[in-house]
Amino acid sequence: MKCTDKTGRTDNLSKPDGYTAREWARVQTQEAAEKKKQFRLLLITVLLAALTALMVFLVYYFVIRSHDYTLFYPYENGDPVFSSGSSLPSGDTASAFAENLCVTSGDTNITAVSLGAQSAGVFDLNNREVIYAKDVFTSRSPASITKVMTALVTLKYGNLDDLVTVTGTAADIEYGSSVCGIKEGDTLSLRQLLYGMMIASGNDAAMMIAEHVGGSVDNFVQMMNEEAAALGAVNTHFMNPHGLTNEEHYTSVYDIYLIFQEALKDDTFQDIISRKNYYAEYTRADGSSAAMTWESTNHYFTNEAQAPDNVIVCGGKTGTTDDAGACLALLAKDRYGNPYISIILHSESKDTLYSEMNQLLSLIEIS
Repeated sequence: MKCTDKTGRTDNLSKPDGYTAREWARVQTQEAAEKKKQFRLLLITVLLAALTALMVFLVYYFVIRSHDYTLFYPYENGDPVFSSGSSLPSGDTASAFAENLCVTSGDTNITAVSLGAQSAGVFDLNNREVIYAKDVFTSRSPASITKVMTALVTLKYGNLDDLVTVTGTAADIEYGSSVCGIKEGDTLSLRQLLYGMMIASGNDAAMMIAEHVGGSVDNFVQMMNEEAAALGAVNTHFMNPHGLTNEEHYTSVYDIYLIFQEALKDDTFQDIISRKNYYAEYTRADGSSAAMTWESTNHYFTNEAQAPDNVIVCGGKTGTTDDAGACLALLAKDRYGNPYISIILHSESKDTLYSEMNQLLSLIEIS
């Protein structure tokens, strides 16, 4: 039986004895409000549970699942993008970034030699193998090994037959650092400046190269950094074209390998690093002729160091500052003519540097 109160509300339950119609209507209203409140709470609980489930799924899919390939180093063989062990199917796909590179996940064959140098590496270019690696991913000051990148950018974007008149920019370097001895007003070819920079490690030549090729030194340094990024040199940042100390100027042994092996693709670069000296004729500011012979800073070329038997040193780049210590990057070949890059950063002295480099070169002889 239905009952109707004064508000017009009906209910299927009869009013119990002891309640007036008004009291019973109030009770019914309160019960209805409580049911509505409980329903809202249930709805909110369901919505929160659904939202939580969605959040868990999104975290799994975009964070955990997307990081299935976790690497300690960017060129480890298992990396699906950078390494030679790409998981992409064969066919119409891009080549893996490191397909033709030596790759390593860290220290390699570390007990083969005993080095005091902070970082070092030996890279077999033909077999794409790392024969030795000590702290090769740590960024360090590279001193004049920087000039390998300066040469690479120059060969890629410059015209070596251009004539360059030396400006005051050439003297904007640290006093007492290595120079070619060029003066403001001298006119040389870009080729001559490049040979002088690499062979005599002339910082004055590096500044003139940067200004001519880049339009300004700052713009050229930006080009160096862009080239480093394109090569995958992720632990590298340049602040100048010569390598004099700056806390924001650094690279690593592995990045030097990347830069050096790219530069070796250019025949002119190979010729430059193979020279024991270079003779240059040029014009002074007053129009008179001048000539200079630049001697190599490489002790293997000056007979101050002797490579192990059956190893031929083809050339390379030296570097020395107080902050960087003694540094050296070399191209060498074994008895069969197979090429290797060997690099040392931060050896305590030049004598120690070449002694330690010979230990690395001995690994080529027996590899």
